[in-house]
Amino acid sequence: MSDVPDLGPPPRRTAVGVEQVRRLVADQFPHLADLRIEPVANGGWDNWTFHLGPELLVRLPSAAEYALAVDKEHLWLPALADRLPLPIPAPLAKGEPGAGYPYPWSIYRWLDGETAAVDRIADPVRFALDLAGFLAALQGVDAAGGPQPGVHNWFRGGTLRTYDKKVEHALLALDGRVDAALVREIWARAVGARWDGVDRWFHGDIASGNLLLAHGRLAAVIDFGTCGVGDPACDLAIAWTLLSVEGRAAFRERLSVDDATWARGRGWALWKTLSTYSRTFDDPEDAEESAEAQRVLGEISAD
Repeated sequence: MSDVPDLGPPPRRTAVGVEQVRRLVADQFPHLADLRIEPVANGGWDNWTFHLGPELLVRLPSAAEYALAVDKEHLWLPALADRLPLPIPAPLAKGEPGAGYPYPWSIYRWLDGETAAVDRIADPVRFALDLAGFLAALQGVDAAGGPQPGVHNWFRGGTLRTYDKKVEHALLALDGRVDAALVREIWARAVGARWDGVDRWFHGDIASGNLLLAHGRLAAVIDFGTCGVGDPACDLAIAWTLLSVEGRAAFRERLSVDDATWARGRGWALWKTLSTYSRTFDDPEDAEESAEAQRVLGEISAD
């Protein structure tokens, strides 16, 4: 279909080390040059992330495509933060290319917390309701002039048909390992579910690594690199990837999600999980990630 974007090949990432970050900070923000710099554990894929002293972090896009989000974050995150019930990242300064690093980059205030996981959530239903409340507030922000789906966010908020090829490639790789007929049935239902066409704000990557907990409660939401305005169904994938059965029901009720939007959200969870499983199933080093993908596929299939 001519109106379906082509995702193209995966970006080629640019490596960044501590000494390079030290030079960038010293050259462009000399008042911060004495602060300790060290990599953030599990700092993500789209950006290299480093601690800058105890209260700040440096966030550097790992490829040109990811660098497209920098200006968007500096423009929109301060405006969104004032309208949301939980803390989100606050950009404090924008750096320029230098020291052999080719992209714009950012300094943020560090948000404390541990990443969400099933065994860390104190009350699964309370967590689901808090997350739904956050997303309801986000969707309620005026979307006028907001960033439309595009390369800057891998077409989050756009049509699921963008990911048709990813689903088919995953099914080929997983031949005999998944129920292909059921997968195609769920996918067809998701792709065929109509969106009302009303632009709403979405985060674009509501996943466990971007949800921070304090004492088992949802405390902050981070990494808005894929945010934009459009169809917010992409933010529903978390219902199958992290929430309990009871939490999923409470989450859907709190957001008043209709059947079509729920089907599209299930589609978002499906293609992302299939892609992960197809990439990890035959590598012993990825056994834990592969097992998690299998678990999520079971949740999607049983719903």
